[in-house]
Amino acid sequence: MHARKIAPAGNRRGARPNPRRDCPLTAAFAAFGGKWKLTIIYWLAEQPLHFSQVQRHAAPISHKVLAEQLRELEADGIVVRLPQGEVPAPVLYRLTDYGRTLLPLVECVRVWGLGHLRRTRAGEAPATIDCGAAIEPAAARPPAGADRADREPAR
Repeated sequence: MHARKIAPAGNRRGARPNPRRDCPLTAAFAAFGGKWKLTIIYWLAEQPLHFSQVQRHAAPISHKVLAEQLRELEADGIVVRLPQGEVPAPVLYRLTDYGRTLLPLVECVRVWGLGHLRRTRAGEAPATIDCGAAIEPAAARPPAGADRADREPAR
């Protein structure tokens, strides 16, 4: 018999609350706002990643904050958590089809940020930019053969 790991009751949170129920901007920022969520979505656009891979790409994010951000993205149906076997097996995180609808927004923010870096660092030698690559349109398509457990929950 395998032991089941059970998270403490307070360990699983729902989606971030929307402080103004009828405002689309606050609804959007409640879902993907914050310091790290757009970066996490950017790195998951190319392929599913293990927790440690997301943490490496999004450095210097702490383990605790990354876990919180991934839980909130999962609660909003933007990211799906895919266990890779029995606990404590590694877990993959992948964008849902709904999460992929954010990719044009992420790309617009990335392009604006690149221009902002150029403007604010005029005259500096260009540095290697970690998230300087555009999100390719092909990456917006769900992976071929995605099985049922892979899909986002119905709303």
